[in-house]
Parts: sequence; C-alpha cells; structure tokens
Amino acid sequence: MGKICHLYLTRDHVYFLHNLLNGDGIQCIAQFRKEALFDEYRLSSQNDDRISFAIDLSLLHRALHSIISIYTEFSAGDSGVPGGNSAPNHIQIKLVKKLPPHSQQPMPFLTFETKGYKSAVIQDVPISKPLSRSDVLELQAALDMAQDLPQTLIQVPHMHQLQNFVEKMKNVGDVLNVSISKYGDLHLQVSTSLITLGAEFRKLSVIGDQAQSPTDDQNLSAQSRTRIALQRGDAMTVQVSVKHFFKSLQCHAAKPDCAFYGITQQGACLTVVFQFFIPGTHQTDKAISLHCRLPVLDPGAS
Repeated sequence: MGKICHLYLTRDHVYFLHNLLNGDGIQCIAQFRKEALFDEYRLSSQNDDRISFAIDLSLLHRALHSIISIYTEFSAGDSGVPGGNSAPNHIQIKLVKKLPPHSQQPMPFLTFETKGYKSAVIQDVPISKPLSRSDVLELQAALDMAQDLPQTLIQVPHMHQLQNFVEKMKNVGDVLNVSISKYGDLHLQVSTSLITLGAEFRKLSVIGDQAQSPTDDQNLSAQSRTRIALQRGDAMTVQVSVKHFFKSLQCHAAKPDCAFYGITQQGACLTVVFQFFIPGTHQTDKAISLHCRLPVLDPGAS
C-alpha cells in the first residue's frame, strides 16, 4: 500500500495508519486489539497513554520475519535441551533510544528481542521521533473521521475475479466509474473516446440501507439500471483512480474472508472493508479490522 505508515499505540488498540495525515491518495487503516498481538502489554506516556511514530514497513517486515525465524529455532532447540528451559520463549517489543554507530545523538528504535537457552537476538528498527501532543490529536481526529462507514455496504465474494477485471481496466483508462445500489448491484466502468469497458455484479449481499430491486428493469442494460437507481435515490456513483482501486485490492494479500464496498455520504470517498473470521468459524473476528478509503476524483477535472 505504501512504504511508510504511522504506528499508533493506545491503551487498548494498535493501529497501522497509512496516509491519514496527508489526505492525498488512498488511506488504509488496520486495527488490532492488544490481545490479538500481545500476551502482555504495557504502555505509558504523558499524552493520555497514546504514542505514535512513523515507521518503514519494509524494515519492520524484515525484522519481524527474522526475529520470528530465530524465535522458532530457539523454541525448538530449548525444548530439546536436557534440564533446559522447556517453557515457550517470548518476543519482547520495546520503544527505546539508542546511540547509533558514528553518531552523537540518540535515536528512537522499535526493538525486537528473543532469548534462547544460551543466547539472545535483538533486532532494531529505526522509527521517527514520536508525534507531539498536537500531532497525535490531529491523527486521532483523522482516525475518527476515517472510521465513518457508508450506510450501504455490498459484499463482493469473488475478489480474484474483480482483480482480473481491474487488471484489464488499467490498460484502457485512468478513471473508474463505480456505482453501488441498495439492491446489491456493483457496476464498474472505464471509458475513453474509443472504448468503454464495464462489469456488473448483481444481487450481492447488502449490509445497512437496502431496497427491493424493481421487477421491471431485468431486461435493461447495466447503464440503464444504474441511471434509474440513481434517479430513485437507491444508488450512488463516484469516480476514482483505476490505480487506487487496483492498489486497494492488494489488501487481499492479508487473506481476508470477504470484502465489502460502499460510498460514504455525499460521495466523499469509496470505502473497502475487509472482514476476517475467527479461524474455523464464520463469525467475525472483532479483534482485527482493515479498511481502505479511496479519494473521489473531481468530475470536472476528469
């Protein structure tokens, strides 16, 4: 989604926030309850126990991959040591200040540490200076605004089919028309002076405001159905960047169980909500949430 994000820690949640303060481009919000990530969690700050800083996701991913591999090796090795510590190891994560090599100024780091029977391994990830109180308040306000979900959300069950279609759209044009109706219809269309390419997904599951699909529009074209639904106030349509839409689909790499699309009030943005189930069930895992907000293009500018 992007190289840099804000890691935002509160008393009860951990957030990964992409592009919330910038306001330009796609926004992404990943939220975890502390119990989903940590066995023990201690946080203290003078800013109402809230801390946020910018972090390079590629460095974070590399450190996590490395420390988890070593943790797994230590756990397997320690369990086989006679008289050794058979209790499971833990990965400790700390916010620290350290003096980097060839530097006179201490720098902030997110430090990962795991201990084996005879050794310990530490991985340091450089981070930005923690945000000031005013910046944290601004980030919280942006987060509160980003949590405002559309009144109508429709479920798209076949994400791979949607990905393949948008991949073709990338070669046709830059602007994507997205229409969503309370009947559970999703209509996508990209047009140029030479070609129009569109796709329609009908009678999808709807969450929130919904309406009964008219019986007299079954033989109409997708464009006609969308136009009539808009006139009745049963649909909304926005224009977004094809690149932004395709980038939002990359969140499918997080392996959500389903995805929902909706348009916020006054057509402010297109929202994509990814839902995760508790393993082995079809119940929503409320400890994890992930959603993206795609900025709407100015019709006059496009």
